[in-house]
Amino acid sequence: MLSKITSYTLQGLDGLPVDVEVDISRGMPKFDIVGLPDTAVKESKERVRAAIKNSGKNFPVAVITVNLAPADVKKEGSKLDLAIAISLLRATETGMERPIDKTVVLGELSLNGAVRPVTGVLPICLAAKEKGFTTLIIPKANEEEACYIDGIKVIAVSTLNEAVRYFKGEEIAVTKLKKFTPPEEKDFRSDLKYVKGQFIAKRALEIAVSGGHNILMVGAPGAGKTMLAKCIPSIMPDMTFEEALETTAVHSVAGNLTHKSGIIKVRPFMTPHHTATRISLVGGGANVLPGLVSLANNGVLFLDEMPEYARTVLECLRQPIEDGVITVSRAKGSNVYPAKFMLCASMNPCPCGNYGSENAECKCSDAQIKKYRAKISGPLLDRIDLQIHVDNVKYDDLVSTDTEEPSSAVRARVNTARKIQRERFSEDGIRTNSEMSERELAKYCQLSSEDEKLFKKSFETLRLSARGRSRILKVARTIADLDYSENIQRKHLLEAISYRSFDMKEN
Repeated sequence: MLSKITSYTLQGLDGLPVDVEVDISRGMPKFDIVGLPDTAVKESKERVRAAIKNSGKNFPVAVITVNLAPADVKKEGSKLDLAIAISLLRATETGMERPIDKTVVLGELSLNGAVRPVTGVLPICLAAKEKGFTTLIIPKANEEEACYIDGIKVIAVSTLNEAVRYFKGEEIAVTKLKKFTPPEEKDFRSDLKYVKGQFIAKRALEIAVSGGHNILMVGAPGAGKTMLAKCIPSIMPDMTFEEALETTAVHSVAGNLTHKSGIIKVRPFMTPHHTATRISLVGGGANVLPGLVSLANNGVLFLDEMPEYARTVLECLRQPIEDGVITVSRAKGSNVYPAKFMLCASMNPCPCGNYGSENAECKCSDAQIKKYRAKISGPLLDRIDLQIHVDNVKYDDLVSTDTEEPSSAVRARVNTARKIQRERFSEDGIRTNSEMSERELAKYCQLSSEDEKLFKKSFETLRLSARGRSRILKVARTIADLDYSENIQRKHLLEAISYRSFDMKEN
């Protein structure tokens, strides 16, 4: 007897349909799985055998051959268990005659017949919909993850018997489609209203978040760099549905989703320890999983005390910062993951932290300062749009009872600026000013002849690179958006140039 049903496997974020073919014939009892299965897939035959028996079904005493097609693609994980069991039962039980040509089955089986959650349900759901499948059978625990996708019927099952009843024609409750809505405003523990002074730094953060620009804060220990960075989530703009799906897909593949939360509605904020390895940052490992630069997609990657990270780790950031994607190549294969993150970094001006401070004397030699700053390469520094100095706050400011502007007010302006950018780039395939290429710069960042002369003088004085010029223009465009200005004015350009202060210090 021959039976076939469709399941899915993942290659990075791309779903690949897998035909689960089961052949049962007479002979000495044997159960084989072929088609490049990994260890988890090979072990599924024991889970399937026990789940069928403990669900009250008869497990055939025969020669069982399971083929996973296409046979030249590696199959990984446990998400094929349920499909194997259903295909096997369709070959032996009567009544399982519901059409299956447009149905995808996913799920891991417990020995008692329960269906356990699996990773990657959201990207598989999107891929199956694109391929023309109309029904998706998934574990009940993954229901929240798939209920936002329109155009495909999602049926969540808790047990193998429940799935069998569906294929025998019984009506099983279909998961209700949910509408995506941004999360309600919440009271953040770190809010800009608790940050005293630091007006320039707050302004720079607002600009960086509004345009998705990278930012570096340089200042003495205790000046408030980390506190400012922790306030970024409180001013991040609302996620669009497309951004939420993209971010959720990455976290789903990585296995980071909690099954109660479903889709991710809050922009991620990743803060790796300075001992993080290259693989943890860019991705890879045995199963070529996404790294922190991808988990921070559409969010923030915060590197506190940036020079303390290994230089080889920092240099790995150059390509994803530039391209917005990262290709992770290992012996098992090559996967492409999104990496559109905002880099926020902090550092001291020198090893002791007091260089340029008015409150303490720097004890570092010129050689020590040069060695410390050399941990951040010129090419990486050139990719950071805003580079600001964070000064120590005076005591009177710290104890002042004056009310600081809350994050909610800043976030409102950020949301408006992002809306302007989405409308501007609606036909360009990008979302923020930081993603502009030279084509968009020529179109949306034109300067007057007088401002062009001023910019040329600054370019020569600061010895900027071509990339540095482009990034200043992008920041100026964001400042103009915050000012509701259609064109970049001189004041916007001058403010953008002022945020390359670390370059000025070095030169």
